[in-house]
Amino acid sequence: MHQTALSLPVVLPEAVLALGTLGLVLYGALRGERAYNLVTEISVALLGVVFILLVAKNRPMGITFYGSFADDAFTRFMSGLALIGSLVTLLLSLEFMRSERIAGFEFPVLILLSTLGMLMLISANDFIALYLGLELMSLALYVIAAYRRNDLRATEAGLKYFVLGALSSGMLLYGASLIYGYSGSVSFSAIAAAVHDHSSIGVLFGLVFVLAGLAFKISAVPFHMWTPDVYEGAPTPVTTFFASAPKIAAMAVLVRVAFTAFPGITGDWRQILTFVSIASMALGAFAAIGQTNIKRLMAYSSIGHMGFALVGLAAGTVEGAQSVIIYMSIYVVMTLGTFAAILSMRRDDKAVETISDLAGLARTDSTMAFFLATMMFSLAGVPPLAGFFAKFYVFAAAIKADLYGLSVIGVLASAVGAYYYLRIVKLMYFDEPAKAFDRPGVVARSVLAVSALLIIIFVFAPSPLTNAAMAAAQSLF
Repeated sequence: MHQTALSLPVVLPEAVLALGTLGLVLYGALRGERAYNLVTEISVALLGVVFILLVAKNRPMGITFYGSFADDAFTRFMSGLALIGSLVTLLLSLEFMRSERIAGFEFPVLILLSTLGMLMLISANDFIALYLGLELMSLALYVIAAYRRNDLRATEAGLKYFVLGALSSGMLLYGASLIYGYSGSVSFSAIAAAVHDHSSIGVLFGLVFVLAGLAFKISAVPFHMWTPDVYEGAPTPVTTFFASAPKIAAMAVLVRVAFTAFPGITGDWRQILTFVSIASMALGAFAAIGQTNIKRLMAYSSIGHMGFALVGLAAGTVEGAQSVIIYMSIYVVMTLGTFAAILSMRRDDKAVETISDLAGLARTDSTMAFFLATMMFSLAGVPPLAGFFAKFYVFAAAIKADLYGLSVIGVLASAVGAYYYLRIVKLMYFDEPAKAFDRPGVVARSVLAVSALLIIIFVFAPSPLTNAAMAAAQSLF
């Protein structure tokens, strides 16, 4: 199984994405500014092809490249989610980049490079592959965070993300080297065998540093400092990307490291994740209340949601893994829908971002108001929408693992967080209308409508997602 003879069929999606990206870099370099539209359209098609290759039934699964690359049900599910995040981001970016006059062929290429890093990260089965995937993903993210070069906020956000990202990468690398020193291997399965039921102080230190490095990527407290500034400062399609695909990849690798490298010391990493989870839920709930900028509000919202997802991971069981996968799936749909609505907030061909701009939207654009209200109710976890079931699954897994305190704190944080989501609904339906927005683009309106429909449909047909999530979770154990 570990032979490289099997490599190509197993890594076919990644190989196609890498070759396609290189081709687009060459084409863009030759054509210059005129290449933007065609490069973006080809990028969308390329991600679509990679997605089809990824979910193809007849492609073999297995572990290749001498144990460093794992292709299993979990890899395919999470990679598929990350690809959807990247694909929708590119579609949403087309109109925005043109109207803001910052369209350049580099943007879709950077998204593709980052996506390639994510696929590698999700498939990583040892610390070297994990680090390579993480850096490939992050280097492209540093650039697109500061993509609007002439904007002071954007360059400041990009620099802040770069400095803190470099620090987190160093911490992760230091942790991995400590674990290697104490276990004698970088492979997750070999580490699991070496630290089977007892952990030395060196392994624990290494584990703390590795979890800290990965917590930065999902913007969990106390490694969340960059999130509000980057979300607000970066162009909205970039924020959409940050909020969706990289979060999926980082959460996927966090789940894989916890369950495949350290299954014998669940009690030790559960303590760390419980603390991070509680801190993230609390900060996400309280810090968002005073926000006036909707992108900053979504930054704190995403910090809170990562805290809820970690509740399921802290359970340390197969149901816990399943609940994290379900949570991240529903989170991506809600996030992409909400950002499609934010991208539709334009007046006189200028993007507006303050929450008060949504006042009276129900009277100026009732369709958009209905879909955005659906997103807000779902993000708040109001039954019977999908967001409620996402939280239900993680709390059920935590209660089954006897984590009652964590579940109670989670429910309380969810109740506090509901305030600022429902405030937006109140603004849209009960306040005096502000000036109407420009007519939204077809893509943004379609993404918003499809997201809202998926959130409603989940109530009536949850089994396709829950069954696929369970199959993905079981492939880790």
